[in-house]
This record gives sequence, structure tokens and C-alpha cells, in this order.
Amino acid sequence: MHTKTITELIVGLRAGEFSSEELTSHFLDRTQQQKDLNAFITIDRDATLEQARAADRALKQNEANLLTGIPLAHKDIFCTENMLTTCGSKMLYNFVSPYSATVIEKFNRCGAVILGKTNMDEFAMGSSNETSYYGPVNNPWDRDRVPGGSSGGSAVSVAARLAPGATGTDTGGSIRQPASLCGITGLKPSYGRVSRFGMIAFASSLDQAGPMTQTAEDAALLLQAMAGFDERDSTSVDKTVPDYMAELDNDLKGLRIGIPKIFFAEGLDSEVAAVVEAAIDEYRKMGAELVDIDLPNSSLAVPCYYVLAPAEASSNLSRFDGVRYGYRAEEYKDLNDMYTRTRTQGFGEEVKRRIMIGTYALSSGYYDAYYLKAQKLRRLISNDFDQAFEQCDVIMGPTAPGTAFKQGEKTDDPVSMYLNDIYTISVNLAGIPAISIPAGFDKQGLPVGLQIIGRYFDEARLLNVAHRYQQVTDWHRQMPAVER
Repeated sequence: MHTKTITELIVGLRAGEFSSEELTSHFLDRTQQQKDLNAFITIDRDATLEQARAADRALKQNEANLLTGIPLAHKDIFCTENMLTTCGSKMLYNFVSPYSATVIEKFNRCGAVILGKTNMDEFAMGSSNETSYYGPVNNPWDRDRVPGGSSGGSAVSVAARLAPGATGTDTGGSIRQPASLCGITGLKPSYGRVSRFGMIAFASSLDQAGPMTQTAEDAALLLQAMAGFDERDSTSVDKTVPDYMAELDNDLKGLRIGIPKIFFAEGLDSEVAAVVEAAIDEYRKMGAELVDIDLPNSSLAVPCYYVLAPAEASSNLSRFDGVRYGYRAEEYKDLNDMYTRTRTQGFGEEVKRRIMIGTYALSSGYYDAYYLKAQKLRRLISNDFDQAFEQCDVIMGPTAPGTAFKQGEKTDDPVSMYLNDIYTISVNLAGIPAISIPAGFDKQGLPVGLQIIGRYFDEARLLNVAHRYQQVTDWHRQMPAVER
């Protein structure tokens, strides 16, 4: 059953080939067998199976909804009622949420089963899933390598077929980069398309939730469930949600694909470049037209992001002080000492690094020099995309500059680690949607992802473009040998 896509599992459930309880038990057993991947933080088998049994009752009574009976994994950044929600941090090691995020609520209403909460970089800060308080996640293609981050646990759960689908969040590439390194499909929707209510904030103007699946077709299904206006989220956009499944099979003849030269410049691994170019050529064979475009300010996206994101993080994470919930230092002299000791002991090194950078950038005398300048540059990056889309319908290039690297290889070099998001960050700064799909492998057998970028709220076209490629290739069907 684990080799089937969500779409195929829905057909099987409706036809009575297996029950949701049988399906869910199968995936729970696989998570137990593959515990060494460290993909999950929390699993409540009893509660999960009770949800599955409720789904079976709905199926028998012909009351099935969009995803009734489908078990899904959720990144541990989404508050889930009566369930541990840690955000991969010691700071929230004992936090049981009294409410559920809108994303979780929407999946519950669609009949999906909560399989468990997946491991992640602490407070979504990382590109390798090595900063989690619960230990690093291992890439199923090579357990000595990273799966990417921060949604590495979700990516691994799908790649290793521990779950048919999962949720992730993308602040600077945290859905797309791990999707590329693990050989799955990962969609970052337009900013404002999916509610952020109940999603623990890292950088509020950049964070966006999205689906991680085997196929673009499955991603369309999950986005259908996730998307929509939420009055509880001030950043949510009140815009009609289209039928994402309806346009999947549209013809690509005449599609204009923008190729940014800057994405194929120095720093891109030659094997990754070859795979991505071959994938783009496949689109040319399907009738698409290639157009050279320029994104002149994208080369400055990384420094721009690493001023803005830490600045927002320093503000958002100020609420974790040991007073109301979460970790509190055991010994302290006074209130100020309690704050200091709690945050020193509760946060990991990467989180503390970004808080310090952000606080510095917002401090008196540096605000204009760093934060304000970065905001102006962000507008220029967004304008570049607007101008590019006057010439093309979608933009294509690599998702990451290389394939999965060895664990520990970049932990002592933050700048090198940050550069792993060089092709993804500009999309978040502009607020537009993008998807990463499997496009092949390098000579070591490690997955390579193709990134497709679209206009604001044009997720339907991205899913269509990705789906048509997956109809003529089978990269998305490949599984790590040990997981088959």
C-alpha cells in the first residue's frame, strides 16, 4: 500500500480494497520499522487508529469527504489540539497545544487522519535538519547525508513511504529544498494562500505552509484542502480557491518558460545542471518555448533574507521566556535571570545566532543601514519577477545548487549552509508560488529537483506544468532501495 499515491489510495478506500484502519496501521508499522530515520517527533498510535476507525465509519455511510481515511504526517510547527507541538526545540519540549492550527482543522474536516508530527530544524531555522533538539533526520537515499531543511522530517516521511503525504512550511525554501534532496514533490504556495493561524512563527512576512507529496496530482489534492481565507490570520488573502485538479491535464504547447542565466552561473554543481537542463528539454519536446530572462537582483537575495528573516525571528521568539508555557530554567536569582537562563538553555545555537543577528539589525543606529535597505532590495527582487513574467508564463531552474551533503559537513560554516537556499529564497521575498519536482539523479544516485516558479496565485498552472512532466517521466516513482 505504501507505494501508492494519495490519489490511488483514495480509489482503493472508496472501492473497499482496504480500510483506513488497515492503511493507517501499515504506515504506523513502517514508521516503527524505520525509526533510525528519525523522521517523527510524536506519534500517538491509539489516537491515530481511532481517527482511522471514524473515517471507516464515514466511508461505510457514504459520508466521505475529500481525504477521508488518508493518513498524513504534519510538520511539528503546526499546533495540534491535545498533542505535543515542539517546533523541534527544547523550549517547547512539554507544550501540548490547547487548539489546532487552521491547516490541521481543515485536514480534519476533510477526513484525513493525523499520522504523527514530523521532525524539523529548530523553529524552522536550518537547511539540513541538523538543528533539531531531537537529533538530525537521516536521508533515506543515504543515511549519512542530510535530507534538507527545515521540513526534513516531512520530506523523509514521504520519500521513505512512511506517509503518503505531509505538510511543511517554507520561509526561504524549507519545503522545496528538502523535496529536492529527498526526491519528492514540494509546493510553496503564494503568501496568503494558506492560513498561518496556529503555525508557530519564524518570519511572519515569509512563512507559508504547503504540501509535500509523491506527485503534483497529490499536491493539488492537499492544497485543495489547505487553501482558503481565514479571518483569524491577518495575512490571509480573501480570494476564491480554484479547483486545482481541473487544470492538471491542460496542454503545454506554447507555454513560455523563462530561463534565468543567474540560476545556471558559478556555484551550481555540473551534474545538477545537466539533470535540470535535460528536464527543461523535456518540456521543449512537449511544445513549450524557452525564453531567456534576467533576474538581476536575485544574487542579493541571500544577504537580503538573512537580514529580514532574523529580524522578524528576534521579535517572534521574544514570547518564549519561560513564564507562560514551555521550558523554564530550574535555578535563577530573579525574573531577569530566569529569562536569560531559560532562553540560553532552551534555544539551540542556530536559533540564538539568528536572534542575535536580527536584534543587531533592528537596533538603533543599524536599522537604516541593514533592515530598511534590505526591505528596499526585497521590493527590487519582487519587481524583477514582475518584469520577467511579462516575457514568460513560468520560470525554471534548479531547486538547490547540489544534492544531499554529508551530515556535519557544513555545520561549522553557516554561510555555506545558507547558500543552499540561493535559488529558493528570492521566491519567498517576492511572495510568489514555486514547486520542486524530482528530475533525476546524480552519479551517486542522489535525487535532483527541478524548481518551477509561477505568478502570484497561479498555483494551478504550476501544478499543471509539474503534472504533465510527471506523466512522461517516472522520477517521482523512484524509491530508496532499502524502503521498497
